[in-house]
Amino acid sequence: MNTQKVPSFWQALLCFGGVLTIIVMGVIKFGVNIHVLLILSIVWTCFHAYSLGYKFKAIKKLMSDGISNGLGAAYVFILIGIVVASFLESGTIASIVYYSLDLIHPAVFLPAGLLLCSFMSVSVGTLMGTVATAGVILIGIGEAMGVPLPIVAGMVIAGASFGDKMSPVSDTTNLAAISAGTDLYTHIKSMMYTTIPTYLICLVIFTFIGLQYSADALATNDIKVFQQAISDNYVVSIWGFVPVIVLFGLSLNKFAAEPAMIAASVVAIIMAVFQQGHDILVILGSLQDGYKAETGHPGLDTLVNRGGIQSMMRTFSLALFAMALGGLLDKVGILTAMLEGILVYIKSVVSLLFATMLTGIISSIATGQSYISIVLTSQLFKKKYEEMGLKRRMLSRTVEESTTLITPLMPWSLGGAFYSAVMGVAVIDYMPWAFLNYLNFIVALVIASLGFAIFRKEEETE
Repeated sequence: MNTQKVPSFWQALLCFGGVLTIIVMGVIKFGVNIHVLLILSIVWTCFHAYSLGYKFKAIKKLMSDGISNGLGAAYVFILIGIVVASFLESGTIASIVYYSLDLIHPAVFLPAGLLLCSFMSVSVGTLMGTVATAGVILIGIGEAMGVPLPIVAGMVIAGASFGDKMSPVSDTTNLAAISAGTDLYTHIKSMMYTTIPTYLICLVIFTFIGLQYSADALATNDIKVFQQAISDNYVVSIWGFVPVIVLFGLSLNKFAAEPAMIAASVVAIIMAVFQQGHDILVILGSLQDGYKAETGHPGLDTLVNRGGIQSMMRTFSLALFAMALGGLLDKVGILTAMLEGILVYIKSVVSLLFATMLTGIISSIATGQSYISIVLTSQLFKKKYEEMGLKRRMLSRTVEESTTLITPLMPWSLGGAFYSAVMGVAVIDYMPWAFLNYLNFIVALVIASLGFAIFRKEEETE
């Protein structure tokens, strides 16, 4: 006999509100590790499930079902660590940074800096790494030129966020695709319809702002020192771009993410042996534990000492906890009970996109974490997108536009605190200049209201 009950709106609100309270208070007020907070949130939700008639075995199965939906992420997360480590071993990332720094010129400092940060973050899939390397250099250059540092910091965040959002080796990009149940490259292609126009708008804005400082002298010493450190430690060559070309070439030819990453890593390993002269056993070790080097330059050390399978385990475990929590909230009916009173009023695509974005923004502000916001927002709206005949790529795109891009603007988030400390600019000061991060979802809504970039099920297969 089935004794499981459907939660009322008020119990659902109490349960979900409790989850947000645990996470928000734990992160902001007490500084508790987010993994522990997620476990506490799961325990809290389990109590509510038990009160609704769910037994331990049933609760455990619901959590397992939530995790099983994200098991495909295991392969991708592992391969991200391998790709980054192999690209570091091969000198690919070093070559990209070396040649990209040649783009810096007084007349085009801001737009060139935006392009530099974008290209770096697309290549390595990390916002933090880009800010800690290119961002620090650009802050120094901007200060020498007399460009207000909040503008420079905003430009760095916007450019790095673009890559973090669009890179096939970004953890948030992969998580958004997996949470919505769509293919990685389908997700990225869908985001291009809204992100590229927004990016071009930002490029024009920064070009216009930069013209005001084009007559100032540019101190190039910091760039030369950084480039010299790179050339002292790596064989810099245009051949270093080959692994990136392989990765994106296969991606454009619709290869799945896993074989594309493996192929790029194999090419990078071969280059590491024959071009950089690295020992194959050392390379294989770095694939597990990350690339390690002492270059003599603090900024370069920050850039290259990372990667490897183990570097992705924290993110992967965080994603698993979030998926277990999301599966529990969904299958017990907490999310449905809480939203059904609102979802019945959503009749148009634009209103659905707006509701999704608003939820993603609020949850990102509340938790300061894009991972949790991505999973929970996807769980909340997945059924509604299906009911309205929309492709899953619409959900993944909308979720990422309102989560990945928002968390760098939150002073209490881990990212916001890191970026502020590294660049020496308060989040509240660079926030207005990080145009991409808040213009993207506005542009997406405008494009959807005009009837463009709306993918429906009858138009094509997923």
